[in-house]
Amino acid sequence: MNQFDKEYWSKRYENNDANWDLGAVSTPLKEYIDQLTDKNISILIPGAGNAYEAEYLFNKGFKNVTVIDIAEQPLNNIKKRLPSFPKENLIHVDFFEHDKQYDLILEQTFFCALDPSLRKKYVDQMYQLLKPKGKLTGVVFTDPLNSDKPPFGAEKEEYITLFSAKFHINVIEKCYNSIKPRSGRELFIIMKKK
Repeated sequence: MNQFDKEYWSKRYENNDANWDLGAVSTPLKEYIDQLTDKNISILIPGAGNAYEAEYLFNKGFKNVTVIDIAEQPLNNIKKRLPSFPKENLIHVDFFEHDKQYDLILEQTFFCALDPSLRKKYVDQMYQLLKPKGKLTGVVFTDPLNSDKPPFGAEKEEYITLFSAKFHINVIEKCYNSIKPRSGRELFIIMKKK
């Protein structure tokens, strides 16, 4: 049983214990989104929390954005903040039970919120959720691997080893544009489904 389950994340939101929440789209993802030109692509943001990236995309004209989270409260927060966001694209589900396919998946430190025992399963699920030639893009932490709570970081080499069987790794480098508290702690990734 995964100790970082629905109940765990729901309690974190109920107790206002969301210290990872930036209150805005992260700079690395904002700059990546700003260079996207096809506003018709299907985009998934898993484990999205309050999903400021989804709000930013939606306000820029991307209408095919789906947000999933295991906790219901952040999805309700999005509904309040962005009433015109399609309700059917705010899905309260366990990431590993979701089964649609997307052109692009945005990773905003979701990987590092999962128990490390789920990493191979995460890679397999990302592969399944992407359409042929789909991309997994975003930010992961290089923090030391905690033994008791998220974030569970990894070294660059670990990410390469983990993802290279199913993905072409186009970019995996330190973020040059992280916000100050995350400076030196984030890798930006762009990976294409094999």
